[in-house]
Amino acid sequence: MSTSSRPEADSLVGAIDQGTSSTRFLVFNAKTAELISQHQVEINQSFPKEGWVEEDPKEILQSVCECMERTSEKLIQLNINISNVKAIGVTNQRETTVVWDKETGEPLYNAIVWLDLRTQSTVEKLIKKTPGKNKNHLKDKTGLPISTYFSALKLRWLMDNIESVAEAVQTNRAVFGTVDSWLIWCLTGGKNGGVHCTDVTNASRTMLFNIHTMQWDPELCNYGTGCFMLKNTGVKPVMSDHGLLTTVAYKLGRDQPVYYALEGSVAIAGAVVRWLKENLGIIKSSSDIEKLAATAGTSYGCYFVPAFSGLYAPYWEPSARGIICGLTQFTNSSHLAFAALEAVCFQTREVLDAMNQDSGVPLSQLQVDGGMTANKLLMQLQADILCIPVVRPSMSETTALGAAMAAGAAEGVCVWTINPDGMTSVTSEKYQPKINPDGESSDQFFNHISQCKLAKNLGISSSTGHNIITRFRES
Repeated sequence: MSTSSRPEADSLVGAIDQGTSSTRFLVFNAKTAELISQHQVEINQSFPKEGWVEEDPKEILQSVCECMERTSEKLIQLNINISNVKAIGVTNQRETTVVWDKETGEPLYNAIVWLDLRTQSTVEKLIKKTPGKNKNHLKDKTGLPISTYFSALKLRWLMDNIESVAEAVQTNRAVFGTVDSWLIWCLTGGKNGGVHCTDVTNASRTMLFNIHTMQWDPELCNYGTGCFMLKNTGVKPVMSDHGLLTTVAYKLGRDQPVYYALEGSVAIAGAVVRWLKENLGIIKSSSDIEKLAATAGTSYGCYFVPAFSGLYAPYWEPSARGIICGLTQFTNSSHLAFAALEAVCFQTREVLDAMNQDSGVPLSQLQVDGGMTANKLLMQLQADILCIPVVRPSMSETTALGAAMAAGAAEGVCVWTINPDGMTSVTSEKYQPKINPDGESSDQFFNHISQCKLAKNLGISSSTGHNIITRFRES
């Protein structure tokens, strides 16, 4: 059905997709899952010190408002009544931590982004205090290792180091939340009665939430603390023996069961492309990397471990730093671009192998979404390195679609059916592996693992800039 002939009575559902590097607002048809309109705004990041990553909470909020306004204008231009939007879901960068004053509505400090490493010394002190100096001491309750990644230690740092935060805590004015909490509080009235809430999936990433009782845990609250692969493990949590997180996947209603997942977190995926663009200047836009890498068709023995914020799953080594190795006089920017794409695929392979070992059920295909999936070379590389098909939906914004579906199916809204029998199928493209699983890609994968282990002790930091590229340009 064309947009112009679409009945005005069709129910629509919006989704705020607030990510680390950009914000989007998308509107979907609740009957067909068709994307009707959207708008996107990039988010600025600041790096006050080595390893620190911050964003302005007010800029995040403004970007959401701008995206909603521009999308509404586009709907009106399509002769669609915006009152047909029956609900709005929120999906957001998790673990990123915001503290604000509930009386003034003002943030008390910048948002500390999930990638930030400033709490590393605190992590090390906490681990030393645990029995057996075990980084997994809290895993039975939280499903998480003690790490800079999660929100609780970021909150502890703010309370200990930012005077305005400490003062607001003492006077009971401080409000803490992940980005979803900050946005919902502001959009529902802010200091004039805004709703302070989160959901169990975001709560489970704070390191303050017991994933078995589904409650904030008093013992944990005394403690204080971009590629993600998840595998649905059902209604019982599976504890990983191979470096994965046990997390809450979803809970669709107050009286509905909780579903759990195993998750592997890779800190730097799409961000490596941004680094090549902004730090090294070898591409002008993110989309250029596919063409540049394709001109070489190989990394020519060059390996790239982009551990700019340490290594996440399955290593959990925050002190690791990035490595580029295997350089020769022949190496050029095309080989480096290809190596960067391979790095994403190799990291995904490590997580997949860990999931297969933990679950005992090998994955038969990998479903993907997000901006990097537009890169066809990357998708084929991923299929070749995983040795299983990679399935890319024709509409890549499935994260936002999921948030919209959950909002549309919520009690009191009920404009979207998410039962398997009533769901609209999403068209997709499948990339089949084209190489021998025991051949060259296997050797390359094990070489990558060796470089990851080396990255624990050696490497380059994310602030490294143009000085490193001279050796490529000279060649």
